[in-house]
Amino acid sequence: MGLVTTRYAVRSIGRNVRRTILSVLGIAVGCALALTMESINRGRDELFARMGSESGVGHLRVVPANWDAQRDVRLRLADWRFDLEAARHLPGVVVATPRARAQVLLAMGTHTVPVELTGVDPVTEPQAYRFIRNVTHGRYLRTGDHGVMVVGKAVAERLDATLGDEILATSVGRGGRIESTMLEIVGVVATGSDEIDAGISQVTLGDIEQLTGRSGAGEVSVIVSNWRRADALREVLAARVAHGDEVLTWDQLAPEMRGHLEQDKATSRFVGIIIIVIVILGVASAQLAAVLDRRRELAVLAALGMGRWRLARIMIEEALILGLLGGALGLAIGLPVVSYLAHNGLDFRALLGADWTFEGAIFEPVIYGDFGPWIISYVLAIALGATLVASLYPAWFTVRTDPATALRAAP
Repeated sequence: MGLVTTRYAVRSIGRNVRRTILSVLGIAVGCALALTMESINRGRDELFARMGSESGVGHLRVVPANWDAQRDVRLRLADWRFDLEAARHLPGVVVATPRARAQVLLAMGTHTVPVELTGVDPVTEPQAYRFIRNVTHGRYLRTGDHGVMVVGKAVAERLDATLGDEILATSVGRGGRIESTMLEIVGVVATGSDEIDAGISQVTLGDIEQLTGRSGAGEVSVIVSNWRRADALREVLAARVAHGDEVLTWDQLAPEMRGHLEQDKATSRFVGIIIIVIVILGVASAQLAAVLDRRRELAVLAALGMGRWRLARIMIEEALILGLLGGALGLAIGLPVVSYLAHNGLDFRALLGADWTFEGAIFEPVIYGDFGPWIISYVLAIALGATLVASLYPAWFTVRTDPATALRAAP
């Protein structure tokens, strides 16, 4: 009997070609719109994760225990070399780099600037912090450098300093002692954002140790190849780091960025739900019209012995067939659009400029869509799920229809 109802559903769809075409087209357009929005949402997630992590946050960061509660730059890792090796041997790691930070007052003549001075590994830092990859004036730090620094353009301007100038760096060391050293500017970085430039002041790890009197690194920043696995990799790395250290993910390090992303996603989900509701209403109205148009036909089938629930099954199977056809057409419409977005993106540079700064991170305002195997299952889930829900009321109406009353009704 199952095959009979399926064959009957197929034949019923083919009898009213105009209604079938309109239903399939409505489902297809809805699926294509939902697919496009989902692709953009996924691409935007990747954009925030990538730009945030490469802006100094990292996908993962090894920090001293309870660092998140205080965020004290004076804290140091229990065994930073051990943690660094553990991070570098983690599957999927692109780069792991150590850093040590200190609150420092830079001075040249009568000009002073308070900064967060960062001690880095000159070899691995450029792979993890994209803003210092292209030094606009001078050079970047080199292995073995001592007594030199790289600063952002905004820092140099506030100090009225240029390449080769020596800057007095003063910090509070252990026991409250005031420690000072002279640092020569060998490189100036200009990102185009004063906010970012003002946060760039880097020296080697050896220089930050000498200035602060605190040995070792205060963090190990980790960039991974697949940001979606950050939570899983955090669990693995947390079991490998030295006792007294812990691992945080990028959204724990920058909760304001995660909050903004979740807000955007909630808005997009709301719009996506509206699209799906429109698809459901369109299919439901078409199916209900089909039921009303075929009341006598369905009554005859009931009179010949077909149970009411099998009649309802016909309506559900008709809707699912429409869903399959609409989903296939939706893929045909949506795939070229999503492919274009994946390769060219949505370019907002004309509105926002070449770069857009948010929460201390610079974003190139071009959002690329996500393109992958998930597309097929996503479209089919939308098409079949929407049509299944849309078929429930027409099926219920069919079950509730009295055959005798339907047969007495005028054709």
